[in-house]
Amino acid sequence: MDLATFLAEKRVLVENRLRAILSAFPASSGILENAMEYSLFSDGKRIRPGLAIAACEAMDGDIEMVLPFAAAIEMIHTYSLIHDDLPCMDNDDLRRGKPTCHKMFGDAVALLAGDALLTEAFRVMTDPRESSASPETTQKVVYEIARAAGATGMVAGQVVDVIYEGKKGTKSIVNLIHRNKTGALIRASVLTGALVGNANKKELKCFTIFGESIGLAFQIMDDLLDVEGTEAEVGKRLKKDMEKQTYVRYYGIAASKARIDALVNKAIAALRFLGPGADMLVQVANFIGHRSF
Repeated sequence: MDLATFLAEKRVLVENRLRAILSAFPASSGILENAMEYSLFSDGKRIRPGLAIAACEAMDGDIEMVLPFAAAIEMIHTYSLIHDDLPCMDNDDLRRGKPTCHKMFGDAVALLAGDALLTEAFRVMTDPRESSASPETTQKVVYEIARAAGATGMVAGQVVDVIYEGKKGTKSIVNLIHRNKTGALIRASVLTGALVGNANKKELKCFTIFGESIGLAFQIMDDLLDVEGTEAEVGKRLKKDMEKQTYVRYYGIAASKARIDALVNKAIAALRFLGPGADMLVQVANFIGHRSF
């Protein structure tokens, strides 16, 4: 199966699950549910849940068992985008070619919609009505996702990103931001699928290398697209990161591209133990290294 077909098929599964999750909310939630739905279904690529499913399939795991976790990961990712776009953060008007959540519903509702998506994601992962995973597997997955999303992961990266905007930074600061702001949740997505697929400790180390490598490559490519991409393709305002800590700023375009290639190769090499079973994850890694949006 080619990557486009895989992502299209898994996107349907994930979005059907997300719609089922939202449909369980009381009708009285009104504008809150509308804001959550608006951002959840704003034409995202679903790379993170796709990675969770692909890793699970690579280990011959149960797709139905990983699906609630994959949906929860997308909810957490969407919350982070809503908050990232707020005036107190990046102050963006566009996301995926559409007005951002706060432009449609106001700052307060957008903030609360993000809060609700984050909180509900953990409810989904631990609700026996949503997930059939064992308590042991659930605990491991929730730990990895919480670690990636919280104060030692995505939030930490966001804080440093905000603090150093417009200031002199260092290459180590850039790496810290990128590995946490973007890379941590991508790593957790991969590990989620591997854990549901009952990967052992040695295999989990390989999946960790894969996830961390493509996670960093993904953010470096975002830096490149901000400079070289087109707004029509990328779906958001470009050249807005000139005052931020980016790979392009400290390494230049050529070195950034070389770093992406090296990371993709490292990621692919980490999954050699899977043999042909790594095919879809390899395709995802190559896509991340050559995407134009």
